[in-house]
Amino acid sequence: MSVNTPLIEPDADADILPPPVTQSRSPNPNHLSSASSAQQESTGVAQIFRQSSHPLALLMLYLFRIAAILVYILCGFFTENYVLSTVVVVVLLAADFYNTRNVAGRTLVGLRFWNQVDDDGESYWVFESRDPARGAANKVDEKMFWIALYVFPCLWSALLIVSFLKLSISFIPIVILALVFNLTNAIGFTYADRDAKQRWANNLSSSFMGGFGGIGGNLLAGAVKSGVGRMFK
Repeated sequence: MSVNTPLIEPDADADILPPPVTQSRSPNPNHLSSASSAQQESTGVAQIFRQSSHPLALLMLYLFRIAAILVYILCGFFTENYVLSTVVVVVLLAADFYNTRNVAGRTLVGLRFWNQVDDDGESYWVFESRDPARGAANKVDEKMFWIALYVFPCLWSALLIVSFLKLSISFIPIVILALVFNLTNAIGFTYADRDAKQRWANNLSSSFMGGFGGIGGNLLAGAVKSGVGRMFK
């Protein structure tokens, strides 16, 4: 019985290929940080609108105000027509003034104000506020409304200073008009909010007076009224 042996012994390691070499790249920390910050900003804005009870009114409040400033700043890069730029900015300012006083203020914080002239020709301010029985305003809506009301007059004031420093005499009337519109709304709503809180203090004192009665009720009601009123002065 014969045994056939191969002339060449096969190499045992010939069919075993070396494992592929994989190169791992570490992510760029700057890229990750910028991407995460952008995602957080978009998430923050979206979160504000999700928590808002009136997202459309909140969007229009900021849309008109931001658009007026952007058109004022960037109009020189797109057109040299001063009349066209002025008309667009004035239209946006007027739309913002009407929207803030009649729509955003009433919807977001439950406040309105207007100037009324009586039969004798005397003008006076009229303030209107939401009935407290209907509940308080949304905290996000209220916060974003007051931020818009006070921040944008500061921005227009800075632009007025820049116009004086650059001697841009032709643009100064536009900035002054923007300041008049913005400050009118800011002052009007500030007094409307103070008037609403004062009336709330009066109603609270009346309820104390009716609940306790007599001299003790009057003293307690006066203390509540003066204390709450002093808080909102």
